[in-house]
Amino acid sequence: MLRSSGRGQTEPLAALVAVVAVGLGLSLYVGVLDAELAPSSERNVAASAIERVEDAVAPSAVAHPDRIDDAQAAGPVGYRTNVTLTTADQRWRSGPSVPENADSARKRLGVRIGPSRIRAGTLRVRVWT
Repeated sequence: MLRSSGRGQTEPLAALVAVVAVGLGLSLYVGVLDAELAPSSERNVAASAIERVEDAVAPSAVAHPDRIDDAQAAGPVGYRTNVTLTTADQRWRSGPSVPENADSARKRLGVRIGPSRIRAGTLRVRVWT
């Protein structure tokens, strides 16, 4: 039987370089990931919130003004939300007064103003902390 004491071993310097390379790679990966997932002041929260608000106020693609309070409650957690639904001659609003620094998003949709009466309207969502 052949015995070799050198089998399965590596140079200590090569192992140390490999450990350092893996450590650097992980730290770079975590740094980039942290930068991408960190909250940004440039992110428009209202743009992502308008989809949830629209689902609450217009589940069948036509907005129901009587659901405006439910839509305001569908805003993002940890933020204040103001929802406004307007047509050419009517306006429905839910939520607190809006400061100047609020994020804003709007979307055009149909608004049911009575039985078999649908008008073009705008859903506007404003979000702030």
